[in-house]
Amino acid sequence: MKRLLLSALVIFLTAPGFAQDKKKDTVLVITADTLKNTNKKTITIRIGTGDKDTTEQKIKPSSKFSFQFVASRIDLGLSTYTDNGSFTLSPANSYLERETWKSSNFGFEFFQMGYRFNSYFKTYVGAGLDWNHIRLKQNITFQKDKPTLTYATEKIDYKKNRFSSQYLRIPLSFQLRTKDDKKGNKLNFVFGPEVGFLLNGKIKQVSKENGKDKSKDDYNFNPFRYGGFARLGYGGTGVYVKYYGNDVFADGQGPKDFKNLAFGLMLGF
Repeated sequence: MKRLLLSALVIFLTAPGFAQDKKKDTVLVITADTLKNTNKKTITIRIGTGDKDTTEQKIKPSSKFSFQFVASRIDLGLSTYTDNGSFTLSPANSYLERETWKSSNFGFEFFQMGYRFNSYFKTYVGAGLDWNHIRLKQNITFQKDKPTLTYATEKIDYKKNRFSSQYLRIPLSFQLRTKDDKKGNKLNFVFGPEVGFLLNGKIKQVSKENGKDKSKDDYNFNPFRYGGFARLGYGGTGVYVKYYGNDVFADGQGPKDFKNLAFGLMLGF
């Protein structure tokens, strides 16, 4: 009888504990996963009671610094020149008269390194190549290895007489952009200074008499140039303008106060 009473007392005292064990617990589980189609790590927090649970995912913020090789800011436009602030050449520089619609600018950037402050503002340094082509009207040939820009008048009638420069361009860009619109596109405005280092100068001539003829030299182009640019676009396309503050040709080696202005269409922000 005493054993029976003792057993009943033990069951009575432990019953509330068993009842509490049947209650649904709150569980906190933290795991590190990778989202589909991204390389961003996530932290998953699962809080549940019994069979029901709620899940909250928070994406760890990616680095604000970027370092990448790109194919962007692809420029295709016209290249024009000012002579002492005028778009009309002086008589002394008439030998540089060009065919307006065939004098072009082409360039692109292959590298950029920058820092994004927020979704709307970023600054970055880029590196790329830039060509300016002057389609000469006159039948002249610029001479190699001369202390000043020197040309010879030819008796040949050239179908094409192109005088070109190629620069390594290094822009410092400040980018402003809007939120995505309904189509998922942004309005972009980019501006900043740019410097360039001469890689080479080139002449390409095409005639019935000589066929195609090409030659390379520095042709007294300025070994270093500096200027500014602006870009405005929507989505992946836009327009650009670039102006260089120093002369096209090196000091004392060519026309003074002869400067380059380029503008046109671009692809890729």
